[in-house]
Amino acid sequence: MTALGSITRTVAGATRVSIALAAAGMLGCITYQVVMRYVVGAASSWSEEAAVLLFSWSVLGGLALGVHEGFHVRLTLLPDRLPRDARIPAERLLDAVTAALGAFLVWSAWRFLDITSGSVSAAIGYPTEILNALGIACGALMALFGLERALRPGGTVDGAA
Repeated sequence: MTALGSITRTVAGATRVSIALAAAGMLGCITYQVVMRYVVGAASSWSEEAAVLLFSWSVLGGLALGVHEGFHVRLTLLPDRLPRDARIPAERLLDAVTAALGAFLVWSAWRFLDITSGSVSAAIGYPTEILNALGIACGALMALFGLERALRPGGTVDGAA
């Protein structure tokens, strides 16, 4: 096991826990919203916005975790038909491209955050930088996980995700 592999496994574990907590929080907010609206008759102004924020991390964190676990969306028609000796470099190249896309997401999300800085959410009033920083976090995790997969000893072929 390499040091990078150990680091990414730890970061992936923390990401997995944060996604589970975000999903549980989102469901809690939605349940609260439904109970307040239909049982109590007083709609909450903050619960929907909090649920959207937590949902955003669930999706973006799940996207990054998918890179680590190898369950992200991709076409495997060509790589699956290659012999093992050719497939390992092809997989490494695809993982390197994924890491580069993650780095591009960091750059573009950073630019978007800069453009929208100073805004606040409508109901809760939290800085929208929090929501927009999730794209930066997702891209950084994608870059880290993609790089680790590209450099993994033995490659990622044959289910060694």
